[in-house]
Amino acid sequence: MTDAITISCACAGREEARIIATALVDRRLAACVQLGAIESLYRWEGETRRDDEVLLVAKTLARRFDAVAACIRALHSYQLPEIVAQPISAADPGYLAWIEEMAG
Repeated sequence: MTDAITISCACAGREEARIIATALVDRRLAACVQLGAIESLYRWEGETRRDDEVLLVAKTLARRFDAVAACIRALHSYQLPEIVAQPISAADPGYLAWIEEMAG
């Protein structure tokens, strides 16, 4: 097991996702952030909704979760943004060292 995690967050659009991703990397809260177009189906306020969104996936460290979540909440347009962490159970040692260096 490593200290490295990914944090995913669905954003309203590419511009919002870029703003959040840039803030995370510039503030050294994440080593990198990937962005990808997604389609989301979910229940909100009693209705089933469908939205085109942009999913960001940040590579960071578990000890940075609270700071990453605070940054996302501050810049996100949603009332309740998705902020979900998943452990990186194994990865190339060099890649893990890079995450530690960039986001540590």
